[in-house]
Amino acid sequence: MSARLVVLASGVGTTLQAVLDACRDPSFGAEVVAVGTDRFGTGAQERAVAAGIPVFTVRLEDFPRRETFDEATAERIATCDPDLLVLAGYMKILGKQVIGRFRTVNTHPSLLPAFPGAHAIRDALAHGVKVSGVTVHWVDEGVDTGPILAQAAVDVEASDTEETLRSRIQAVERVLYVQTIGRIVRSEEGT
Repeated sequence: MSARLVVLASGVGTTLQAVLDACRDPSFGAEVVAVGTDRFGTGAQERAVAAGIPVFTVRLEDFPRRETFDEATAERIATCDPDLLVLAGYMKILGKQVIGRFRTVNTHPSLLPAFPGAHAIRDALAHGVKVSGVTVHWVDEGVDTGPILAQAAVDVEASDTEETLRSRIQAVERVLYVQTIGRIVRSEEGT
């Protein structure tokens, strides 16, 4: 039996696509049952629709308070009965209404605990680090503070811009994230 994944994404959906591609192989042990977004018109939505995956959108601006947004997001996720919530470039911080209800995994473009937050690549370059990378971690109520599941280093080149470093990190990130999700879902099959 495959684990049920709900993927939340905000952008073009390259990480989502890597997960969708992995799920095509039955030995991966998971299937994406829904994709959620926080805005309309994203590449992630287009990729999900092209793959025949149901899409839902819950927008923060449609709610009077952050708590009601988180409650609505949690309720929408719950209708999909996920075994694992996967954040794939989802650019909203989720509250306890979601995190306390669903086991959630995320990927972040730095070697946490260094450079948490939305500008990790820019921050790494500004600090002049020689090595950056990617971290896959469980999500808790902090910002990029959950227990680390996997990390991979990416060298920072002297000529790197934010865009070039992001591109190299994302290439490593997609592989590491898919491997980690696969390990999580397959280890649970045996329990």
